[in-house]
Amino acid sequence: MHEPGPPRATSVGESVELAPRNPDPDGSYEWTLRDAPAESDGGTAVLVPGQTDRADAPVVHLRPDAPGTYALTLDAPDGTHRQRVRAYPDERRSVELRVPAADLPVDDGDVDRVSLMWPHNDRLLARDRPERDGDDWVCEVRVPPGRHGFSFVANDDPGNEHRDEVTVAGPGRPRVSVSATVAEGAEGDGAGNGSGAGAVLRIDADASAPPDLDGEGDAGRNGGESPVAVDFLVDDRDADPETVARIESLAAGDALPLPASELPDDLTGGIRVHVVPHGDRYGAAETVRIDRDRSGAAGVDEAGSLTVRDPHAPPEWADSPTIYEVFVRSFAGGTLPTTFREIERRVPYVESLGVDALWLTPVLASPTEHGYHVTDYYDTAADLGSREAFESLVAACHEAGIRVIFDLVINHTSRDHPAFQMHAAGVAEYADHYRRTDGAFDVTGTDWAELADGDMPEYYFNWRRIPNLNFDSPAVREWLLDVVDEWSAVVDGFRADVAWGVPHGFWKEVGERVPDDFLLLDETLPHDPFYGEGEFDLHYDTSLYDVLRSIGAGDAPADAIGDAFARAEWLGFDDPGLQMRYVENHDEERYLAECGREALRAAAAATFTLPGAPMVYAGQERGNETYRGPIRWHDGDNALTDFHRDLAALREREPLLRDGAVDFAGRAADVSVVDGDPERVTAYERVPPATAGFGSDDLARDADPLLVVVNFAERPATVTVPPEFETDLFAADGAGDADGCGAIDGEIAVDSVAVLR
Repeated sequence: MHEPGPPRATSVGESVELAPRNPDPDGSYEWTLRDAPAESDGGTAVLVPGQTDRADAPVVHLRPDAPGTYALTLDAPDGTHRQRVRAYPDERRSVELRVPAADLPVDDGDVDRVSLMWPHNDRLLARDRPERDGDDWVCEVRVPPGRHGFSFVANDDPGNEHRDEVTVAGPGRPRVSVSATVAEGAEGDGAGNGSGAGAVLRIDADASAPPDLDGEGDAGRNGGESPVAVDFLVDDRDADPETVARIESLAAGDALPLPASELPDDLTGGIRVHVVPHGDRYGAAETVRIDRDRSGAAGVDEAGSLTVRDPHAPPEWADSPTIYEVFVRSFAGGTLPTTFREIERRVPYVESLGVDALWLTPVLASPTEHGYHVTDYYDTAADLGSREAFESLVAACHEAGIRVIFDLVINHTSRDHPAFQMHAAGVAEYADHYRRTDGAFDVTGTDWAELADGDMPEYYFNWRRIPNLNFDSPAVREWLLDVVDEWSAVVDGFRADVAWGVPHGFWKEVGERVPDDFLLLDETLPHDPFYGEGEFDLHYDTSLYDVLRSIGAGDAPADAIGDAFARAEWLGFDDPGLQMRYVENHDEERYLAECGREALRAAAAATFTLPGAPMVYAGQERGNETYRGPIRWHDGDNALTDFHRDLAALREREPLLRDGAVDFAGRAADVSVVDGDPERVTAYERVPPATAGFGSDDLARDADPLLVVVNFAERPATVTVPPEFETDLFAADGAGDADGCGAIDGEIAVDSVAVLR
């Protein structure tokens, strides 16, 4: 089926890419805008064909010019498909980016030109040019509310980058969580299943306004100062337009009561309902799927039993997993070359760390040490070993109970990839494989082959060796979906490199294409809740990463950890358990080198005791100070390694550390420092989850609260704690006080971390 996916939400000023699923490069596709808001001109500026040489329009970009609903059809080889886009009001505000010329890292007289580089122009240099205004460089832009990092780049050289930040006043994004039950009085079992035509399924949306964050938005909940409404959008793939409209008309406020009689008799594919929160801004949607069970099970009549589930639930094994990242070509140490065989020989070590998943940096053919310049998507790198050797490594990990996460690099290829070489040489079959742009934007001085007057390949930053693939091309989409199929049959998850450079629609297709027990982890910088809309299960938590770096450097108090969580809520994230927590990775300097050993212990403890999935970058636990250097095997810090082992073991034993909620107020606020630096100590409570929700952990709901105290200082801090907390679970493992005794009496010395019950 070439159906184009779920209904989409956006705002005026934001473009939405729309494409057929499972595309056939030889097929003919044509999009038509059938309906638009009365205020829209509905013209060619609204529906823009993708960048291809094709006469038809297989991929288009909808650019709404007015709020409301846009209805489109896609004529495809298998028939006509319907697609709707709900556009909310323009969220952007005008702001001036101003940087004194004296702040640029180049003498003023040597600056010929300046580029603005930031996420809002896809990090494309030379696209936006600040102008000189007296002693400053200035650029006028329109962006949504928030704190936005940006760079002014002197002479288009990223080595001459001045980083800054601008705050645009306004609210954050609302959030929504969804539950479904059989309404009181309806036939059914009261647990999400109803039988018979009289059953009424009720979908409830708990929509929340963002918290106040440094004056950036208004606090409040649904019906408060900043009210949040919800839209229930039935998936156009699952029912005809009349049925879709009838079901959506049943919505009443934040609930959708749905009698079984309103559902089509033929529910073989189920019906998906997407719930979008919106107020001053719109937020990421949540989805429920309704199915009718006609299996003939006991108690199920001819009408069938209604069941509801989250179609985008992460795999069970990936519920807050502990992840271990290996930079593959340095893992074997300083003398042995790293191969799949050498990594396999070290699986017992990885297992000893209490790891659930092993993330390997790219293993495919590449001319680079880091592997992110792929030259063959179907063959492993010769220096690492054969595909058979790779599959042997995967099997060894599985035997040890460890899943394998594959680094998927599909935003770009190496310019040494045969596909790019043929594209550059004008082979017609490859003409649309890579994105092209105006050669005037080139900042690398490369002598590019032009396919049209004055054009060149598009690339991010100054990455001239890795041109961007063109997702407007059905041939490229087919190719990369085949790559997804090829490796998802071998490994257990993908970490998506430069996920922010690949269209949302493509990731939604990947999310529905991979096996049900497959993990998808995004690299989005900064992190973005919309990559969780049926796309990724886990997200890089850049907010906590930045805060932990600031705390480690002494630029922020330890209590700023709570600010990172508030910021994630402000951005629109609803579930803090869906974040990957880390202190370093292969792209970052080592925390130990920048912040010191004691701060590293505290930061690592935070990642293991906060909601989410902790990630350890290989060498972090051995005391490495070079970010891609060989692991310190013979001279590593064994005590630091054991510290990480103990954190993983405690987290494995305590359900609340994996699945509970976090509270930075309440009893955590009663913790006080009586000896030590209060600015370097923070506390938070891990508590049972507030609601059951889809897939929640019964063990976590029944667990006793835990109080976590983290100390970033170089010497222990003595703190007072509420009297109901009597035992330090971490010290009881022998990882805390010298005598291994976990008992406390209202006051405790905290080296790096204490976990109290």
